[in-house]
Amino acid sequence: MIRKALAAGASALAISLAAPLQLHAEAAANSGDPAPMTWPKMGFDPADLDPSINPGNDFWAYVNGKWSAANPIPPQYATYGVSRDLSLKAERQVAEIVHAMAAAEAPEGSIEQRVGDSYKAFVDTDAINANGLKPLQPYLDQIAAIASETDLAEFFAAPGMPDPFAIAVQPGMDTPDTNILNIWIGGYSLPDRDNYLVDNEKNREMQAKYKEYLTFLLGKAGYAEPEAAAGKVFDLEHQIAALAFDRTLSRDPELLNNTVGRKDLIAMAGSKFPLQTYLDGLTVGGTETLVVDEMPPGKAKIEKLGLTDEDLGKLGAGFPAMLKLVGDVPLDTWKAWSTAQLLQSYAPDLPSDIDKRNFDFWGTYIAGVKEQRTREKRALSSVQSQMGEAVGKLYVERNFPPESKLAMQQLVANLLSTMDGRISGLAWMSDETKAAAHKKLAAVRVKIGYPDKFKTYDGMVMSPDAPIANAISASAWEWKDSAGKLGKPVDKSEWYMTPQTVNAYYSPSGNEIVFPAAYLQPPNFALHADPAVNYGAIGMTIGHEISHGFDNRGSKFDGSGALRNWWTADDKAKFDAKTAELVEQFDAFCPLDDGKLCVNGELTLGENIADLAGLTIAYYAYQASLGGKEAPVIDGLTGDQRFFIAFAIANRGKWTEELTRYILQTDPHSPDVARTNVILSNFDPWYAAFDVKPGDELYRAPDQRVRIW
Repeated sequence: MIRKALAAGASALAISLAAPLQLHAEAAANSGDPAPMTWPKMGFDPADLDPSINPGNDFWAYVNGKWSAANPIPPQYATYGVSRDLSLKAERQVAEIVHAMAAAEAPEGSIEQRVGDSYKAFVDTDAINANGLKPLQPYLDQIAAIASETDLAEFFAAPGMPDPFAIAVQPGMDTPDTNILNIWIGGYSLPDRDNYLVDNEKNREMQAKYKEYLTFLLGKAGYAEPEAAAGKVFDLEHQIAALAFDRTLSRDPELLNNTVGRKDLIAMAGSKFPLQTYLDGLTVGGTETLVVDEMPPGKAKIEKLGLTDEDLGKLGAGFPAMLKLVGDVPLDTWKAWSTAQLLQSYAPDLPSDIDKRNFDFWGTYIAGVKEQRTREKRALSSVQSQMGEAVGKLYVERNFPPESKLAMQQLVANLLSTMDGRISGLAWMSDETKAAAHKKLAAVRVKIGYPDKFKTYDGMVMSPDAPIANAISASAWEWKDSAGKLGKPVDKSEWYMTPQTVNAYYSPSGNEIVFPAAYLQPPNFALHADPAVNYGAIGMTIGHEISHGFDNRGSKFDGSGALRNWWTADDKAKFDAKTAELVEQFDAFCPLDDGKLCVNGELTLGENIADLAGLTIAYYAYQASLGGKEAPVIDGLTGDQRFFIAFAIANRGKWTEELTRYILQTDPHSPDVARTNVILSNFDPWYAAFDVKPGDELYRAPDQRVRIW
């Protein structure tokens, strides 16, 4: 993989997102974008509901079925729905900003010059095609010149170059106020380790297509026998995948929290790979300790975590074996791997045949996208990946009024108060654990709209005719910025999403909930919408993010962000028993292959807990907001009905079959239909609101409904 600095707290462990991550291949829009969705003042149109569907049989379809039938997924996307619509709106707003910067005669070194030149370089396909591989040639020459393990280590550490390790500077799990160095296994490209290790028809097909793609890339790079070289690259990635840990087990922060001395890690690498040279090249060679994710657990940790023999069979030999592998693999194989990774990573900045072949594999085959986005739209994504906060500062000034922030602050306060009351009323939790939970909740930090200070990207160099150099310059800037934080206090004001991002997150290390401005638009949130709609949509998201602090992973961190147990043993056992029931419910949701391909209830447990708890908190916060009065009936719908309809509309989305397979395998979020129907089937007020009875498909007996927070 190409190393880019991961923002502090931005690793898979540290952040829980409101929505699934999307493949890089389909992140922005094409000129054939669908018309923007429109929303009446109340928040939704009751005519969208499908009265032919019994809400108790399929509530998602009752609310979203008519929309789904009338709105196929546009060919340039793998997904379509509310989140996509909001992203397109944000992108149109961003386009106005970026286009103005590109047209300006800006002073050299100004943010306008850097943003404008980055955009202009990316969209100039004539120049890109005319230059061929020439802009990449200096780096290909560096690969060709590698003659020793020292050369290899220096190359891996170089800015923007392929690196089989993933590395980040971020808050420590034990020391959340101090930035530490975290390192783990990278180096394989297919979506999951199981795509290499599990022998089935789909994986064999994927492997064959990936080898064809590697053969193409190595042929473009001038290999005389590209197919043979591609085979060696694939075999290397297969070996790396075999060393990695299972994705589901890796959701446990206690498993991955392994502090290792730098000298001990160097000893593990042995004499064949100079790890100190690698760390020195990254300018972090003086750090005394690192946190290493994939350290094989010892007896004490196995017993503490309750790992079974089956669990241990899903853990590869880990990072020590990875260090040994790096030194044992022939240099020529690493050079072929580096060449393929280099072309693959910079494919969008290379001639059209390479760009298209990259899209054909990642966009079409993996994600199911039928058409590639226009160059101009993809350039907007490229610019934002390099200087997102620079664009975000102007985005906020133009598109996020102060009154929206004030209204959100009040909503968040209401949700936090409701969660506090819910904790007090839990019959299954002891007073001792409740006191710790109240303390953690009181410490939650809230960020709404945008950061108090924006990155200025001083020193980043951008040219109007060098897209690859621009991308490498951005990588170098990001890593320098990140590495400079090592060992220093964590900046609690920093954001890990831009204001124009349509998403939200909770960070356990910061014990903070964050809602970017672009997420706070209709139907998620509107100043003058029906309160039932606001609480059912954005209120549920607020509750969802609050609840991540109390899900199966977040609950292992205390209010300071430290990985520390604050539960009594009895309360933790009760919590685990309740969450195990939720795992079983989602395991039974099987949308593909005639019911054979199912949701992984363990992988998705944290998000499912947050969905259920978030819905619960939002509902009771809405009830409290009524002040004891009855909600008005609007268009024949009660306040409770409008609340649940808004919740389902917020989950209005559809995915290609290909992306659904990808998500089911790799993403901690369940499909939108499950996030609606399975969650509601556990919630008593929904039954009353829509008169759901025994015999309805979603009906669960009261003693089968999961109630946690």
